[in-house]
Amino acid sequence: MISVGLRLALYAAAIGYLFGSVPFGLILTRLAGAGDLRAVGSGNIGATNVLRTGRKGLAAATLLLDLGKGAAAVLLVRALWPGAETAAAVGAVIGHCYPVWLRFRGGKGAATLMGVSVALAWPIGLVYASVWLGMLYFVRISSVAGMSAAVSAPIAALVLGDWTYAQVLAPLTVLVLWLHKANIARLRAGTEPRVGRNP
Repeated sequence: MISVGLRLALYAAAIGYLFGSVPFGLILTRLAGAGDLRAVGSGNIGATNVLRTGRKGLAAATLLLDLGKGAAAVLLVRALWPGAETAAAVGAVIGHCYPVWLRFRGGKGAATLMGVSVALAWPIGLVYASVWLGMLYFVRISSVAGMSAAVSAPIAALVLGDWTYAQVLAPLTVLVLWLHKANIARLRAGTEPRVGRNP
């Protein structure tokens, strides 16, 4: 028989997944008449690929919405079942990366991971955002900024003494890095595009 705690965790993860699986980049570009985002650039549904359509406003909106859906999932579950929000965080990131509606081909999770980090503990989210913006400013490579920020999340949690959040964020960071494997290969080859340039 499933315990109450496990049942709540499963509910929380399902809510997180549903929130995370909403493909805002794809929806916004279609509504704006920019076509199927999956046929543009890298084929990814995240903000960086939306930017390749030339619609900076849509890219910014996608980033904020992908971030927001992760934060919203965590905050909602925390309000419903305090203590189960970590399961919602996991569900939201997995939902973004593997949405059932798109045959499990979603985004790379960096923005949604930032959203759940902010909602879990704002200092972790602040570190995440600072690393992302700082790396983007100095390196001008979106994938480097996103991966660096993702790595900073569990480290920040450890520094802050929150072992539980560190345990949750670490595997999510590994997932984000795994989904960036093609970017890592291009970085090693020196062919990874910089922000503002076509892939």
